[in-house]
Amino acid sequence: MPPGGPQTLLDVLRKAEGFLCEKLELDRAAARLDAQVLLAAVLGCDRVRLYMDFDRPLSEGELDRYRELVRRRAGHEPVAYLVGEREFWSLPIRVDRRVLIPRPDTETLVEWAVDLFRDRALECFADVGTGSGCLACALAQQFPGARGTAVDRDADACSLAAENLARLGFDGRVDVRCGDLLQPVEGRADLLVANLPYIPSGELASLPADVRGHEPLGALDGGPDGLATLRRMVSSACAHLRPGGWLLLEVGAGQAEAVARLCRQAGLGAVETRRDLAGLARVVGACLP
Repeated sequence: MPPGGPQTLLDVLRKAEGFLCEKLELDRAAARLDAQVLLAAVLGCDRVRLYMDFDRPLSEGELDRYRELVRRRAGHEPVAYLVGEREFWSLPIRVDRRVLIPRPDTETLVEWAVDLFRDRALECFADVGTGSGCLACALAQQFPGARGTAVDRDADACSLAAENLARLGFDGRVDVRCGDLLQPVEGRADLLVANLPYIPSGELASLPADVRGHEPLGALDGGPDGLATLRRMVSSACAHLRPGGWLLLEVGAGQAEAVARLCRQAGLGAVETRRDLAGLARVVGACLP
């Protein structure tokens, strides 16, 4: 966003909206949301406050900080990284380039877990491929009597997950461990959840610029058919589930049937799928008899 021009909050927002529309080819609503979120971060307020203060003049320091964020957003840097946070399951999750940005569709995993354990106790869970720790945090909030393990192969991701769990007060109940899939998990769990890499390697280059240029591709690359890591997860799940325990896996578009078949071949039963906000089969669930 070039310098100069109007200095009021409303005028600066309009200018940023138009700039982002042009540079990112966004529709007006998406550009407006980005502009508002970035300005709210600069001012340390929520978006509602912006509407109440449209005539408020911005200081030069505020304008400089805002222009820099808008410039970076125009270069396809994700808003969540720019503000350092993304809401997940109504929890403020800190994020940066060490981890994938939590998506609303991943909340489907939590919704299913809530349904499964509405009338029975969840004592122990594991979140495999935890990344930011968003799933582990959501499960810890939803099931205050449960203990959990959050696992990631990447030490930097483990560090951020531990930070989120501690900041939200869940570190006393959820251990963070660095390792490959279920290898660091001790004993058997009532619930295993996992949002693992599932994008076919050949499709990484065609991902949106926001994703391929800024998010960690290692957390997305699922091998030639997208199922390499999911296969290993399913094959080892039975040894880490209690009888009657559930495995819930996020999958990519068009992968649900193949992953369901893997679950059946591994000896899991009651195999089901659930759809995300867009109506796509997003989560495969299976139970250890």
